[in-house]
Formats: sequence, structure tokens, C-alpha cells
Amino acid sequence: MKKIQNHIDELFKDIPSNSEIEMVKQEIVQNLEEKVFYLIEHGKEEDDAINKAIVEFGDIDDLRKELNVKQPEKKNMAKLNLEFSIWGSSLIIAFFIFINLYYTPNTIWAIYPIFAILWWPLSMYFVWSRKQFGE
Repeated sequence: MKKIQNHIDELFKDIPSNSEIEMVKQEIVQNLEEKVFYLIEHGKEEDDAINKAIVEFGDIDDLRKELNVKQPEKKNMAKLNLEFSIWGSSLIIAFFIFINLYYTPNTIWAIYPIFAILWWPLSMYFVWSRKQFGE
């Protein structure tokens, strides 16, 4: 029943391992395997029985609360995305201005792609401000 063991290991990947956690994991695996054997005895195919046992087990949110394990905090990447978009768009705009002035100094055409490029940092600013002030 390697599939059950892999599923439980995946569910517990964010939880620091200790003897209590390992005991809980083994107990869950054992219970799921018993459920699979029960389902097989009652006419289910092995793969169907394994999938049904896993689906009926669900997630481990209640178990996390019981074991006093906190959810890992998600990093706010909005500021980094904003900074990257500002620097990236600045370099692209400088490149277009250079090409415009070097190859066709009498025709100013670089303003058109610059308007399109400015939407990137503008959209990242709105994402950053929504995360900063909205949540």
C-alpha cells in the first residue's frame, strides 16, 4: 500500500517530524489499510478501494489543530513583484528609447511600446496596494 504511505507523507510534509507525529502517521496508515482490506473484501478493486479510503480520510486540518501545528505562513511576494516590474520595465523602456534614438532619431516611435510596457508595473502596483491595504 505504497500509495497510502505516499499520500500520508504528502499530507504531513509541512509538519515537523517527531515521535508523536510518526506514531500518528503510522496509525493513520494502518487504519487506511484496514479500510482498504475491508473494501476489497466487499467487492471493490484494489485501486478503487485505495482511492475511496483516501478520499474518505480527507485532509488533516482538524489533526493539525489537535497536534498544535501551525500552518506555514505564505510569503507576500507582491512587493518583490512590484520592484521587479519597475526595474524590468525601466530597462525595456531604456532599450526602446536607445533603439529609437540610434536608428531613427527623426521619428519618435518608442512612445507606443512604452505605453504598453507601463501597464506591467501599474498592474503590479495595484496588486501590491490591494495586499498592503486591503487584507
